[in-house]
Formats: sequence, C-alpha cells, structure tokens
Amino acid sequence: MAAVEKRLPVAKTYKIFIGGKFPRTESGRYFALEDHKGAVIANMCRSSRKDFRNSVVAARQAQSGWAAASAYLRGQIIYRIAEILEGRKAQFVEELMLQGNALRAAEREAEESIDRLIYYAGWADKYQQLFSAVNPVNSSHFNFSVLEPTGVVSMIAPNDSGLIGLVSNIASVVVGGNTCIVLASEEQPLCAVSFAEVLQASDVPGGVVNILTGFRSELTEQFASHMDVNAIVYCDGGKKAARTIQTLAADNIKRVISRQRVNWMLSKSASPYDIHDTQEVKTTWHPSGT
Repeated sequence: MAAVEKRLPVAKTYKIFIGGKFPRTESGRYFALEDHKGAVIANMCRSSRKDFRNSVVAARQAQSGWAAASAYLRGQIIYRIAEILEGRKAQFVEELMLQGNALRAAEREAEESIDRLIYYAGWADKYQQLFSAVNPVNSSHFNFSVLEPTGVVSMIAPNDSGLIGLVSNIASVVVGGNTCIVLASEEQPLCAVSFAEVLQASDVPGGVVNILTGFRSELTEQFASHMDVNAIVYCDGGKKAARTIQTLAADNIKRVISRQRVNWMLSKSASPYDIHDTQEVKTTWHPSGT
C-alpha cells in the first residue's frame, strides 16, 4: 500500500482593514506569525506609511457622519459588535491559544472583551451627563459645557494583549463619536484582523475603525506626526518611544494619551474617563432674561 503523503496546511494570509474593506498592503510585504514552537500560524500584512495615509482618509471621511449619529445609535452598534463577538467566541479562544494563551486564560479574555464592549455601549448615552455642566457666570447668561469628539484618533494597541486591550481602546474612542486607525499588537496580531471581520459584519460604518498590522518601528512616527490626526493613544513602549511621540505630536498640537502598564483584564481598566480622554469641551453662552 502506497504511503500517504503528509499534507502541508495552508497558512492564511490576513489582510488589513481600511474603510470597511480588506485590501492587501500597498507595500506587498508580509511577515510570518509563528507559535511558541516556531510553526507558522499565519501570514500578516506588513503595513506601510501609504496604508496609514489611506486609513486616515477613510477615518476622516467617516468621522462627521459617525459623530452626528445619536448616542443611542452608537451604543446599539457597539452592543451589536458584542453580540457578534459572542457568537464567534470559540474562534477567538482558539486564536488566543495559538498565540500562547492557556485555554482558561483565552476563554476569560474573550469573555471579558465581550463584556467590555457591553460596558462601553452602556456609557454611550450617559457620559455626557457625567462630564457636562451648567457653569455659574456673573452675567445674564446661561453657560453650558458639553463634550464633542476630538476627531480622528491614531492608536498603537497594547503589545502584550491580543484582544482585550485592543477592544478596550477602540470602544472607548469610538463610543464618543471619534474614528480611529489602530496598529495591532506586533506580537499577537491574529485577533485584530478577526475582530475587523466582526466589525464588518456589524453596523459600524466603513472607516470608523481601521486596523493595520505591522511593525511599530516603521509606523510609530507616522501615527504621531500625521497632520490630519487629532489625537494619539499609545500603549506600552519605552521612554524613547514616548519622547518621539510627544515631540512629533506637538507639530499640530495633537493630544497624546499614554496608557502604560495597564492590566486590561481588570474591571478598573475600563472607565468613562477613557471616553473623556478623546473628547473636547465646548462652551456655549445663551442669554437669559431681558
């Protein structure tokens, strides 16, 4: 009987997510994602600066429409993302295990990610009440302070978190009407593109969330310096990276939000103040009396 040849598995090539679509990287470059035994899990796009610029264009085009959506609608859409993620939980558990997580840890991270989305969905129509105010003034006017989205936010996701850190940062940014471009974890990027598939299947308008994979060393400067980005959220990174981001962001007075050494699995890592980080305060005067 002839020996059966061992079949070589086909490693999936994951694309990036820009404007609600899955293009190939403009550079044509990829890198192999390996497990702890050195076996290739998948091929990941090595995004270029051009990919980032395309993402900024998509995010800017989507921002006004997303900001104009009611808080109730944004909450419903984020809740819908949680529903789809719940239905695909087994896939994300498997991907987290492929990237080195134990079974129970992977299950817990997937469950916490679903709950985190529901948490921020619940804040969608409430954070304004928490942070807005009627201010006392010494004149015949009413003075109101309300929050408005910053605009387009670039984001460097946590490197040591495959899913929960990514979800926590995206949800807290977009629930307030911002759009974003995310650089996924360099070490654990697998769940990020699968999460993009969840976003595409949900009601999130194209361009609200854009997800790139690639190397921080190539893209951090672009994320911090682009003149049409209004804020940058960066997680992890050393003092040198922090100085670089702060310096480049100053060119267009870009808001810089640093989230270092956060245990994203803890409930205290989620807060309405994370929504507030990418909001601007608008003050309105209105005459009262005669």
